Amino acid sequence: MSWYNNWMIATNPDKNLLVDRFGRQITYVRLSVTDRCDLRCVYCMCEDMTFLPREQLLTLEEMARLGKAFVELGVHKIRITGGEPLVRRNILKLFRDLGQLEGLRDLTLTTNGTQLARYAQELKDAGVTRVNISLDTLDADRFHRLTRLGDISKVLAGIDAVLAAGFQRVKLNAVILKGRNHDEILDLVEFAHGRGMDITFIEEMPLGVIGDHDRAEAYYSSDEILRDLRREMELYAVEDNTGGPARYFRRTGNDCRVGFISPHSHNFCDTCNRVRVTAEGRLLLCLGQEHSMDLRRVLRAHPDDDGKVREALLASMAIKPQGHEFDLQAKPVIFRHMSATGG
Repeated sequence: MSWYNNWMIATNPDKNLLVDRFGRQITYVRLSVTDRCDLRCVYCMCEDMTFLPREQLLTLEEMARLGKAFVELGVHKIRITGGEPLVRRNILKLFRDLGQLEGLRDLTLTTNGTQLARYAQELKDAGVTRVNISLDTLDADRFHRLTRLGDISKVLAGIDAVLAAGFQRVKLNAVILKGRNHDEILDLVEFAHGRGMDITFIEEMPLGVIGDHDRAEAYYSSDEILRDLRREMELYAVEDNTGGPARYFRRTGNDCRVGFISPHSHNFCDTCNRVRVTAEGRLLLCLGQEHSMDLRRVLRAHPDDDGKVREALLASMAIKPQGHEFDLQAKPVIFRHMSATGG
């Protein structure tokens, strides 16, 4: 490990921070707690999914250990993702454990919203600060087609529940597909802003074989969405930063924001401050590359030594790539689905 020690001294004088070869400090971790979901969204999964055996998943206790190690190395934002996080048994225990970590400023959740009516207040009490809810359409029949089996009324009830619980921020996420839901962009903004929520539009990520549509043909860029919105309202760019990759705009006369996550049209790799941990404990250093480290092996080889976990996290910075290379015209080179990656 002498090469690693020399590299760390040269590039990261403060050995208690996660800094990669390009000088980017990691302050944000997306932690997937399951690859399972109660929906089958067409851009996220194929219709007939095979999920990980439960024994391959990290335990909730192991996830809490990882969260603690990350925070001790300067991470101040953890987002819990899936699959659908709220289908994981006893998941509130993990939220409570992470919510007690000194130095963690932002504990957030990304969810499809189907379980929120049941869990909203308990999540707030556990220390969750913000909630992102996926909602790609307001039409019940279209929602059922896009999710293959979803009931939009459960999501709408979940939105009402989190708004009533009083989180710092509630935000909608929408993946826009040409010919599927691009005609609802304005309606989705009005729905969100009318309830005091931000909304972020996300370009489809080319992860996994989905078998539902041609991603190149369905691609609808952030620039096209912004163009469509500006035909109906005034939007101006703002420098707001929530720790993630979104670019934000505000609407004249309304305090709510419209965000854009644009891995294709506006690559954000140069400012990347995040890593992902899959539900099986694989540390992904980049969404669109396969550079990774097996953290499950480290956790189980050293059940009582968190120092070994921190050492592994620091060492992983040497293999974090400069960026992804998404290509909608190419066959998938990343075969893991978004649900396995941590959405």
